[in-house]
Amino acid sequence: MADFRLDTRRLILRDWREEDWPEFFRITNTPAVMRWLGGVLDDDGMARQRGRVEASHAVNGFCFWAVERKEDGKLLGFCGLKRADAPGSTVTGAVEVGWRFREDAWGQGYAKEAAIAALNAAFERFGADEVVALTVDGNTGSWGLMERLGMRRRAELDYDDPRYEAPWRRSIVYSIDRAAWQNRDG
Repeated sequence: MADFRLDTRRLILRDWREEDWPEFFRITNTPAVMRWLGGVLDDDGMARQRGRVEASHAVNGFCFWAVERKEDGKLLGFCGLKRADAPGSTVTGAVEVGWRFREDAWGQGYAKEAAIAALNAAFERFGADEVVALTVDGNTGSWGLMERLGMRRRAELDYDDPRYEAPWRRSIVYSIDRAAWQNRDG
């Protein structure tokens, strides 16, 4: 997994290197970052997450890519695409955009910059007609970004993910189609 790369003004979205994984979990598997993502993962949870990312890459040619800051080469988290596959999902098989960034990278526009690059790739490189994004109601930062990206709330597609208890059980859905992405402001 070492040949995909997207460059933005400040970031590189790229395939994973073996040495990325320990650092990724060190910087993102924290109570603050994982607050709305099901809680801090144990060793088995981290292995499952890595396995899902690597399987997505193998099957789809895309995944939640490592995000590196150009200025200093620091790993900031991940952002990218996968096929929605949560148990009970109403959007199974849809292209999903997602992100997770270290806490000290919040509020600097990195997630939006990376998500724009990922959405461009979804529509231009991978041929998606529509892209969904999932979060939970309490994660205002995440769904706020979805709205800033031009995505619209799709309450009719919300579902319960049986893997989680409240407040993580109810997944809320946003989406954007190709035409809306191409015609958005900003």
